[in-house]
Amino acid sequence: MMESIPLESWEGPLRTTMGGCFPGERAVFRGHDLHADLRDAEWMDLYLFGICGRRHTPAQLRVLHAIWVNTSYPDPRLWNNRVAALAGSARSTGILGISAALATSEAAIYGRQIDIAIADFLTRAMTAVRGGRPLAEVVADELRINRSIGGYGRPVAKSAADERNAVVLALAEREGLADGEHVKLVFAIEEILLTGRWRMRMNYAALAAALALDIGLTSREYYLYLLPAFLAGMPPCYIEACDRPEQATFPLRCSALIYQGPPRRSWVPECR
Repeated sequence: MMESIPLESWEGPLRTTMGGCFPGERAVFRGHDLHADLRDAEWMDLYLFGICGRRHTPAQLRVLHAIWVNTSYPDPRLWNNRVAALAGSARSTGILGISAALATSEAAIYGRQIDIAIADFLTRAMTAVRGGRPLAEVVADELRINRSIGGYGRPVAKSAADERNAVVLALAEREGLADGEHVKLVFAIEEILLTGRWRMRMNYAALAAALALDIGLTSREYYLYLLPAFLAGMPPCYIEACDRPEQATFPLRCSALIYQGPPRRSWVPECR
């Protein structure tokens, strides 16, 4: 007799605690009737409830909403917005173009990979500090192993403070959510990096992660919450490209390229 495989236990009707659609009757969202219990929920409230399985206070929702709003840049030069703009220039559909732009937001330098990396580091650093390790030692070890810390340093503006930090921090202060342990931690890390030889300022990724962790989001919840964070800036880039002539977004003639590779070679087809 063949040994049973794990998948056999999952065969049959799908079992889920997340929800279900009953056409003509109701829709269930994490055990609640969507059209009765949750019909007056704001979209951010519903979205986070779907991710976390718990509701958040109005103050928490305002801070998390502000993190989205203040990083919605409709600049087609940004790597992911450029995809949306080029999709419009090529006359692709809005869903295809913006979905592709969101997919490229999963970037290792500026995008979602950095977000989950800094949330993970802050969680580990907080555990280490609570266990008695000096923060400077934790920071030095992280730099020795990974050569960088996500959320610190900003290649496009190395010496300037991140323009988003003061705005979101001020809102968090008004809501009474700016004094959490992780927020204090990211500022302490910045001080270590600025006074040491690294000279790296904190950027938006570190502050946003700290605020979310203090609100109670885990690293995975934070990552999923941030998925649409760049979305609001994408449709304007797509629309503007659609309003231009086809292919008129970022056109570049070959003569504008400065090429320093091997010289041009002639090709002689082999006669047979």
